[in-house]
Amino acid sequence: MAATEHAIELTHLAAQAAADKLATDLVAFDVSERLALTDVFLIASAANERQVGAVVDGVEEALFKAGTKALRREGGGENRWVLIDFGDLVVHVQHTEERQLYSLERLWRDCPAVELTVDAA
Repeated sequence: MAATEHAIELTHLAAQAAADKLATDLVAFDVSERLALTDVFLIASAANERQVGAVVDGVEEALFKAGTKALRREGGGENRWVLIDFGDLVVHVQHTEERQLYSLERLWRDCPAVELTVDAA
């Protein structure tokens, strides 16, 4: 079963919000076949801890305006890797160093990519 239309819509909103806060290397994977917990993982990078926080805040605000509230937020203390769980969508905002170290794309590369189109900030 593929990701729901709602999950894809949330992914596009979150990706645009992240790009608006200057997040880089945005990728999304349809993990619905592998995980029962969520449909899509969105992964974004930020150059420093303040920017990680800004991206996270921007994503939460954009999805809240669209009627979706975060169920859980983890990792906000250090702002090196913050995970935001929206149910159908899980957003990973990582400091560039954590992104290189953990290489989430490598772990989920067998899952179909979700095509992202974002306007430049």
